[in-house]
Amino acid sequence: MNLCQIRIGGYTLAMSSATVASPDPAGGSTTGTRRRLPTQARSRERVERILDATSELVLSDGVEGLTTRSIAERAELPVASLYQYFSDKEAVLLALCERDMAEMDDQVALDLAAAAERGEITLATLVETSMRAFVAVYHRRPAFMQIWMRGRTNSAIYDYGRHHNKRIAANLLAFADDAGLIAPGAFTPDELSAIAGLAVELGDRAFQLAFEHDPQGDTFLVEQAIEVVTAYLGRIDVAG
Repeated sequence: MNLCQIRIGGYTLAMSSATVASPDPAGGSTTGTRRRLPTQARSRERVERILDATSELVLSDGVEGLTTRSIAERAELPVASLYQYFSDKEAVLLALCERDMAEMDDQVALDLAAAAERGEITLATLVETSMRAFVAVYHRRPAFMQIWMRGRTNSAIYDYGRHHNKRIAANLLAFADDAGLIAPGAFTPDELSAIAGLAVELGDRAFQLAFEHDPQGDTFLVEQAIEVVTAYLGRIDVAG
């Protein structure tokens, strides 16, 4: 995953600059690996068709009903073309999650930039803006939450999700520190990292509950999730 440095209101936020990342073949899991990362426009268009077809099928048939043949048929491609890019359906699901998580990163950066332009960068608005950015992408990419909740028997998806959460926590913590939003001296750097990581995991789990039975998310639970994470991070807020 490539990262880019985004300047927001004079502060720096490191976020994703890729739409779809290639799994590390040297990683701990060999489940769901990309055969090759396409570079030509035609190949990239085929991969997008495969991912869009997969998203549609997840919504209509569920994760369990997915097959490489059904994906290829929906994408109007030969099965052999799918196997040029993906080893199996688990690899397609992983790539779909990667694409959607990259879109979440981009939405967070976009919304934080808008908040900074309005002069609204506080720790509380950082939390709320980031979490609502994730919700906006969940609404645009409803298949993601189904894969995330019901398709995590794929260890590569689980590992990638955990890595993404850790990276989001580290990036937002660094941004908050750079913006002077964190009370100095109350916690060690390691403790701050642990607090940020736990906050992201709390939000992730709360959103799973909010979207478990409603593709638009239970509004009350979404609001409660934002309140819970904001209150938890109040212990490090410079505003007290």
